[in-house]
Amino acid sequence: MNKIYVFRGHKVMLDSDLAELYGIETKRLNEQVRRNLTRFPVDFMFTLTIQEFEILKSQNATSSWGGRRSAPNVFTEFGVLMLSSVINSEQTIQVSI
Repeated sequence: MNKIYVFRGHKVMLDSDLAELYGIETKRLNEQVRRNLTRFPVDFMFTLTIQEFEILKSQNATSSWGGRRSAPNVFTEFGVLMLSSVINSEQTIQVSI
């Protein structure tokens, strides 16, 4: 529950949180999204603006953002469901179930 945020009127999850949940690298998750971009319209996934990313970082008092150079992609409930169809791993299947 603490991994769900609200941006632009949507409840969303960060790409890095979903990658951790699916047991893959964030880089791999975003790679699969780029390869299947037509499956992720704006109501499934969007990239946070720099201002939104700053708000997100200020809400979390930790420095767990590491060396991230770009704002994260975030996924709505529909986007999370679509991710399970483009990421092929046993852990992804279990999370979807």
